[in-house]
Amino acid sequence: MGCVSEPVPTPAPAPVPAASSLDVLTAAVEEARAAAVEVAGAAVEVGDHLGTSREAEGDPDALGEVLTHTFAAALPGYVGWHWAVTVAHVPGDAEVTVDEVVLLPGDSALLAPAWVPWHERLRPGDLSVGDVLPSTEDDVRLVPAYLAEDDAASDPAAMAVAEELGIGRERVLSVEGRLLALTRWTEGEFGSSSSMARHAPGPCGSCGFLMPLAGSLRGALGVCANAYAPADGRVVPVGYGCGAHSQATLEVQDGPPAEIVTSSRYDTNQYDQL
Repeated sequence: MGCVSEPVPTPAPAPVPAASSLDVLTAAVEEARAAAVEVAGAAVEVGDHLGTSREAEGDPDALGEVLTHTFAAALPGYVGWHWAVTVAHVPGDAEVTVDEVVLLPGDSALLAPAWVPWHERLRPGDLSVGDVLPSTEDDVRLVPAYLAEDDAASDPAAMAVAEELGIGRERVLSVEGRLLALTRWTEGEFGSSSSMARHAPGPCGSCGFLMPLAGSLRGALGVCANAYAPADGRVVPVGYGCGAHSQATLEVQDGPPAEIVTSSRYDTNQYDQL
C-alpha cells in the first residue's frame, strides 16, 4: 500500500495594514490639482506639483491629518506665485476633503507696493485746478479755535466780533503747524542756507523791505516787498538775504574819477603779451 501524504496547509496571508491618513493625503495629488483648476478656471493656469507641507500636527487617530499641496502658478503677471491646496482626511473615510484653495506669493514673487494713504502720498505741488484737499480730523497742524494760543488769540476783540458775525475759524494753526511751516520755509529755496543768502550783503532781518508777520513768528519770518528781489511777495526767514538789501550801497572812493578810455590802443608796458 502506498503512503498518502497529508496536504500542507497554506499559511493565511498577513493582513495588509490600512494606509495612514498622511499617506492618503500625500497620494491625493490629482484631487488637489482638480480643486486648483476649478478655482483657477483653466488647467493651463495650474503648473507643476511643487511638493507638500504638513499642517499643524494633532492627534491623527482622532482628528486625522491635514496636508497642503503646492502647484506652480502659470498665470500671466504672477511670477513666483503658487497655488496652495489644503486637504484633510479622517481615518476610516474613503475620500479626502478639500479645505481651501488659495493663490499665495513666494519669496521671489512680484508684489504690489504697500498701500500708502493719500494724505501721506501727497506732495507739495500736486494740487491742481479743481482739486479738493480735505484736512483730516487728526491733522496735527490744526487745533480747534477755542484751544488757540498766541497767534490766533493775539486780538481778542477782533475774534469776538468775528465769532458774533459767524465768520470765526473753527480750526487754526497749532504750535506744531507753525513750527513745520517755519522749518519748511527756512530749508526751502528762500532759506537762510541758500546760495543767494550766503552771498548777500546782509540778512532780511535788517532789510527795510521786509514786512514782518504778526504773531509768534514775527521775529522769524516776513514778506519781501522789494519788486527787484527774487523773493518779492514771498515769505522769507529773517536769515535769508539777497543783493537787493536796502543797506546795499555803492562804495564811494576818494580821488578823481577814473579815466574813460576811448582809444582802441592799449598800453602793454606793464605786462607781457602772450
